[in-house]
Amino acid sequence: MTKTSTIALLLMSTSLLLPAAAPAAMQDQAAAAADAANPVVGGAEMLPTRTIVENASASSDHSTLVAAIKAAGLEQTLSGPGPFTVLAPSNEAFGRLAPGTMDALLKPENKETLVKVLTYHVIPGEFSFEQLMAKAHETGAAAQLTTVEGEPLTLSMEGEALKISDVNGNASYIAQPDVKQSNGVIHVVNGVLLPKLN
Repeated sequence: MTKTSTIALLLMSTSLLLPAAAPAAMQDQAAAAADAANPVVGGAEMLPTRTIVENASASSDHSTLVAAIKAAGLEQTLSGPGPFTVLAPSNEAFGRLAPGTMDALLKPENKETLVKVLTYHVIPGEFSFEQLMAKAHETGAAAQLTTVEGEPLTLSMEGEALKISDVNGNASYIAQPDVKQSNGVIHVVNGVLLPKLN
């Protein structure tokens, strides 16, 4: 078995063992965020004049994501003009993967797989939480958005929560919406989303 297929198996099997749960009072949090200034994320003020990479680097909750962005060589891209909508997994979200998975992904020989995983969390254009909710509601069932990686994410409602599902059926939820950036918007998510890796 190749290293890439081993990583794919780890990612596919363990994301189902520790599923992300819908955060409580998500609707109230999202409504408040729409009217408020940028929130504090990971103990740091998020400045709308900074890029996605600059703000993520300041957040103590996103050190794993930033390390992955650098290892994948995506720092310059995500510092570019965009605009991008980034579904940014927290350190806790990455922690739901199998032990050793992130260490393996950060190795140079696994860069291609890491790029696929990270770009699957990036949507071209800028979509607010309200716009994502509207897309999920407008079809009456589920709506799809194509990622930079090329495969879609599915938006649907789970009670009052917006559920984001990957092509493998794994779900993630927006824990902190509408963190404005100079080149787009970040929505902090509580699960890692995975494209097809084999």
